Amino acid sequence: MSAPAPVETLDPEVTDEVDLDEPWVVIVWNDPINLMSYVAFVFRKLFGYSEDEAERLMLQVHHEGKAVVSSGPRHEAERDVFRLHEHGLWATMQQD
Repeated sequence: MSAPAPVETLDPEVTDEVDLDEPWVVIVWNDPINLMSYVAFVFRKLFGYSEDEAERLMLQVHHEGKAVVSSGPRHEAERDVFRLHEHGLWATMQQD
């Protein structure tokens, strides 16, 4: 019985490096379900925004379709998206 022929393997070339220290942003998207007053309320409750800032962000979501509501490390962005989902808002995160 003969030994198998040696196989040459190449290390994969990595071109997309993710720097986990770069900030992540949390984006809230417009939806046809939630009232604008409720969205502003959630922003105040979860992020401690003033009434004026929560209103400004809510209007940005309403008029532009989305707004960045928080930024920070990945684990904090994941937590914020989870909390927004718990309150019925459509939210995603992406690296900034």
